[in-house]
Amino acid sequence: MKKVETKARTRTITWEDPMDALTRGADLSGLEFIRAIFDGKLPAPPITVTIGFTGGTAEEGKATFVGEAGEHLFNPIGVVHGGFATTILDSAMGCAVHTTMAVGEAYTTLEVKVNFVRPITLDTGPVRCEGTVIHRGGKIATAEGRLIAERTGKLLAHGTTTCLVFKR
Repeated sequence: MKKVETKARTRTITWEDPMDALTRGADLSGLEFIRAIFDGKLPAPPITVTIGFTGGTAEEGKATFVGEAGEHLFNPIGVVHGGFATTILDSAMGCAVHTTMAVGEAYTTLEVKVNFVRPITLDTGPVRCEGTVIHRGGKIATAEGRLIAERTGKLLAHGTTTCLVFKR
């Protein structure tokens, strides 16, 4: 097999200490915490910089993220890897659940299911991901999410999550 010569590309990212947000936000409700991150008062999680998306809006039981996939997220078949859609959906659905947390409560994801309905390419452009809580119980919360192409309004992927709620 002949090696193909390619022009190398680089990508440099920087991020803040992720434990800083957790420590400084310990006395905030879940909604206050997510809003503080989205407003830049607390540092954003490094995953948002790594993958390339940012917080949009947050209200009780709802969270949105916006982003745009670059070629650094391509898989070998020339489209954006499904991990981009899965990550932004997991973030929107998880943060929607997070907005329902009282001070001292936390959650962790137990399960995520994603359906990919359209490929994401460089031509897709900016995307918006909306997460909405379906059920918030004492121990279990569920949410759904939709990833939408901003230019066309077309659905790219959708998913659901189940989260375990516990005392911090």
